[in-house]
Amino acid sequence: MQDQWAEWVGRQETLGEDIGTYPARALAATLNRETGISCEPGAPLPPLWTWLYFLPLAPMAQVGPDGHPKRGGFLPPIEHPRRMWAGSRCRFHAPICIGDRATKTSTIQKVAAKTGKTGPMVFVTVEHEIWANNELAMTEEQDIVYMNIPDVFNPPAPVQLPECDWHEAATIDPVVLFRFSALTFNGHRIHYDRSYAMDVEKYPGLVVHGPLQAILLFDAACRHVPDRTPTEFDFRGMRPLFDFDAVTLNGQVQQDDTLDLLTANGDDAIGMKATMKWAAQ
Repeated sequence: MQDQWAEWVGRQETLGEDIGTYPARALAATLNRETGISCEPGAPLPPLWTWLYFLPLAPMAQVGPDGHPKRGGFLPPIEHPRRMWAGSRCRFHAPICIGDRATKTSTIQKVAAKTGKTGPMVFVTVEHEIWANNELAMTEEQDIVYMNIPDVFNPPAPVQLPECDWHEAATIDPVVLFRFSALTFNGHRIHYDRSYAMDVEKYPGLVVHGPLQAILLFDAACRHVPDRTPTEFDFRGMRPLFDFDAVTLNGQVQQDDTLDLLTANGDDAIGMKATMKWAAQ
């Protein structure tokens, strides 16, 4: 399996983008942050909001039955039918401002076959570098996982939320999921097509996007610690969250000055775990 995908390792693509106001304004409205985040030209873009830009525009003729672009192209044509964004490791080097011209170069770093409790899986790790104003602004290592669809929904065993320093509720409903899908040009039907999500992919409801959870956690951290500058943000999905869940955002300060961030459902089962690190004071 490793040799099967060896020729894909090192493959690159580069996309250019004008960092426009509309995607940022639309996400701020979706998150009810219109008065908390400036989306005017020259304002710094919240770091993870780069996910609204550099979006590959696959024609409908090249879209697969799950709503994703068909296999092949930049990413290898792995046959396992379920594809998910498993996590990322992000580093912030310089600000990207609204109105900037930026470029993003993506490189496939690794393709690894594994076997988990749900059967065979393939992990693809992609490194992204974003440059703006002739400076490296952000790097990200993104993990994409491919796996088979089970006959019945069988989630990982829940990990319970630990005691945290703060908690807040997040507004998650089908409209929010649809708007986030639209803003990220994400056609994956598990986020907005309930019959597909339940009948084909065997989920109990619409799935909350991993990057939406990450953005919500990052935003909450910056509001709870407004006097610090983030330099690193790592996250990984642990258990799916759904549109019917009572989602909370939770933060726990660690002794080494890092901040652990967690989403959880109404039973306090963790959906995503993230870690924020700050610039030295």
